[in-house]
Amino acid sequence: MSALTTAEISHLKKSLRRQPTETELQMVAAEWSEHCSYKSSKKYISRLPVSGAGIGIDGGFDAGLVEIGNGLILTVRIESHNHPSAIEPYGGAATGVGGVVRDILSVGTRPIALLNGLRFGEIKGNDAKVNQHTRWLLRNVVRGISDYGNCIGVPTIGGELEFDRSFNNYCLVDVVCIGLSKTNEIIANLADNDDLLFLVGGSTGRDGIHGAAFASAGLVHENRSAVQIPDPFLKKILIEAILEATEKRYIKSMKDLGGGGLACCLSETSHNLGKGFEVDLSRVRLREEGMTPTEILISESQERMFLIVGKENRESLEKIFVKYEIGYSIIGKVCPGHKIKIRYDSKVIADIPANVVTCAPLLNRKSAHPSYLKRRQVASIDSPEHFDSIVLDMLSSPNVCNRSWIYEQYDSEVGIRTVLRPGEGDSSVLRLDDGKYIAMSIDGNSRRCYFDPYQGTLGCLSESVRNVICSGASPVGLIDHLQFGSPENPEVFWTFQQAVAAIKVYCDSFKLPVVGGKVSFYNEKNGSPINPSPVIGAIGIGDDLEKVGTARLEPRCNIFLIGHTMEELGGSEYYLSHHKSDSGSVPKLDVVEDKRNAIAVSNLIASGVVKGVHDCSKGGIAIALAELAINGNTGFDIDISLASNTCDRIDSLMFSESNSRYVVATEKPEELIGILTDSKSQVQYSKIGYSSDSVSGDTVQYRNGNQILVNLELEKLKLAYNNSLETMLTDVRI
Repeated sequence: MSALTTAEISHLKKSLRRQPTETELQMVAAEWSEHCSYKSSKKYISRLPVSGAGIGIDGGFDAGLVEIGNGLILTVRIESHNHPSAIEPYGGAATGVGGVVRDILSVGTRPIALLNGLRFGEIKGNDAKVNQHTRWLLRNVVRGISDYGNCIGVPTIGGELEFDRSFNNYCLVDVVCIGLSKTNEIIANLADNDDLLFLVGGSTGRDGIHGAAFASAGLVHENRSAVQIPDPFLKKILIEAILEATEKRYIKSMKDLGGGGLACCLSETSHNLGKGFEVDLSRVRLREEGMTPTEILISESQERMFLIVGKENRESLEKIFVKYEIGYSIIGKVCPGHKIKIRYDSKVIADIPANVVTCAPLLNRKSAHPSYLKRRQVASIDSPEHFDSIVLDMLSSPNVCNRSWIYEQYDSEVGIRTVLRPGEGDSSVLRLDDGKYIAMSIDGNSRRCYFDPYQGTLGCLSESVRNVICSGASPVGLIDHLQFGSPENPEVFWTFQQAVAAIKVYCDSFKLPVVGGKVSFYNEKNGSPINPSPVIGAIGIGDDLEKVGTARLEPRCNIFLIGHTMEELGGSEYYLSHHKSDSGSVPKLDVVEDKRNAIAVSNLIASGVVKGVHDCSKGGIAIALAELAINGNTGFDIDISLASNTCDRIDSLMFSESNSRYVVATEKPEELIGILTDSKSQVQYSKIGYSSDSVSGDTVQYRNGNQILVNLELEKLKLAYNNSLETMLTDVRI
């Protein structure tokens, strides 16, 4: 049944000047779904900067391309599998990984790393049924990501995790894949008449049918037939076979079969190449009997790739597939013109211009300032006198605590490129072949974006870039995934517009291009939308592996805070976990200060004076210092009143999540101060204390002048931080 509206069907008939066939109608319905067409968002995201030094995204590629020098090119892609993961978390998460890996492979690059961003409902609280369901989702999503990534031999090197009640009985599963290749080995994306159309990899079944339409509506019914079935073992050999064929220049153009299946793959490739296709659906290898032509076209069965190959390379390519024992079929050829002609059992069932299928009529959605923001009131909250228990409680909270239970299930070191394993730095770091390194971080903060989608998104951008800066790398590009509820809700659509506006302002200020992204609407269950959830990824390139920044505190160091702290507790982890409050001002980003501080920290790391560095984000200064101490197994004594601030309350100074701040440890304080002073950058900084004299320094102390705010044994911090997530999951039954 077609998911097209009456207006869209009318537009289609007008474009064709005739009645569409049933097959054409289903092809267009798949491609014009929100998931594939971006009909609500395209005119907004098209305003984002996509060009910059060393950036290439033209040519119809499924992944963003970044030239990184010495004849190397980096590819990057972000995808999600939210609805499927909410229904069948193991398979949904696994096929999310599989899909993004195919995007990287389709450019002709080897996948070298994966990252993931996960969002779930409340994992502990008053609703035992919700908590139990969240734990079930979390365990199985992680297992799906782990099993798939480990099987295909691509390391999962990092990610992030967030819990919030807006995701109750739902989840967001974002996956990022990075690829690497020589610049001259990238697939050219060219085609000539009479070139052959290969469909290679898995056979086609009924799994994933109507998957694009399923992802383009709120989750009301658990349609398990729309969830695809993963096969990581086939994917592993498919990767090797495709890369061998790419190296030997047998492939002229390539695309993965993702959302909308063969229908969208054929139409998008035809449109990008400006060529027509003749296709015989009866040649498609099937694993189920009785499949209709429409089912064959819109199935989203996994592990399939679409290749265009010159006749002269047919036999050589077939030998590769036979060697790897991979199934394939030749389903048609390239022809003159711009139409897709599809036959089934010798009958023409579709003969339609590619641009008609791919160019959905764009929508002008209404937007309105959310009423909940107008009703929001700032409550009066007393500042506590004692902070020991607060720091321990925050360290053990789901949004702060150690994530090792998750990342220890991932193979983070296969491929021998991993420099920093998860938890060792603010970003993931991979070694390149030429002595350089890649740094990558993904970040989001749905709670801040709920209260202020513009400033909240700016904060996500800043945090992701700060994490790359902390590794010692220079940011070269951003990726984004913008996740919201229904765009038909004007209040939801307004939050989307605000997020896009924030990305444009930030990118223009930092001269950073958006090298890839995705928009995902209809993330809601039974009419209840998620918080606005933009996820931002920053990509950086570093030149000196000896100076990679790590997030740990070493003994006998001076501790500095770079940046300024303000009275900004709105949306903070402190207000959420301790006061259960929605009040307060959300942190506002000064892009000039953000850039100034980033440059200063980059200079400090490049000079070699930094022994440990960590950005201030969730939990503010107090938690950033605690995490450094735990990672380095070293205590400290700091006077928080020395920090540059305009806070009226001591809890604001401790826990405010103001942007643009870094904690830096050094054994050479005079040299550090000299670098900051010589730069004349007007960076606000202060020395706030010292680390302990020896490894395993046994206490951490926060003071406000002579007043002791926190005095705790380091072991207590480690216990609170390290065991909480695993403990929350111990009572789960699968």
